[in-house]
Amino acid sequence: MDSDESRFSMTKKHHTKTYLEAKRIGKVDKDFISFCDFITKQKEFFTSSCCAGRITLVGLDKDESKRESAFHRKWHRTVEYNEILEGFSSFDGYILWFKQEPLILHLGTNTMDNARLILEICEKAGFKRAGIKVAKDGKYIVEILGTHNINAPIKEKNSIEINEDYLKYLVKKGNEKFKTNQKMLKTLEKEFKKNLK
Repeated sequence: MDSDESRFSMTKKHHTKTYLEAKRIGKVDKDFISFCDFITKQKEFFTSSCCAGRITLVGLDKDESKRESAFHRKWHRTVEYNEILEGFSSFDGYILWFKQEPLILHLGTNTMDNARLILEICEKAGFKRAGIKVAKDGKYIVEILGTHNINAPIKEKNSIEINEDYLKYLVKKGNEKFKTNQKMLKTLEKEFKKNLK
């Protein structure tokens, strides 16, 4: 086994162990388990991280520094209006954002040809945002991002506070986009199973 093969073998072993442990303790999004199980069984591929999408209320400080961000509320599913309203009403920080975030997936492989294959499969599945994040001998990481998302400020100290109709609208659109995101994930899984033998 040459150094590139050895590096990939160790990397895949590490990420496979991490994934299986995360799955065992319930830290893997259930919508991604079938797909990640399939990838884990492939000799030349692994997944290093994934999130099937989520809806969140994120609180920020006055400077909106990411380092100061905090998940005020977080759901890996569709939400009810009353859940959002409760989070909205109880927030007493500086600014609150409603976010519906798309799926994100990092897939690893051992060759540039396989990295290109991942990108081709993503294109077939309708994903517009996918790219090679790491390109080292024996280790290539491809990042795949969904494009269905919402980011909207809904409350700011002494400044803005949206009305009930608009908050209901955001919840409706957020749930719709979350469901579309789930359909895209199923399509992605189907294309990978079709193209990786």
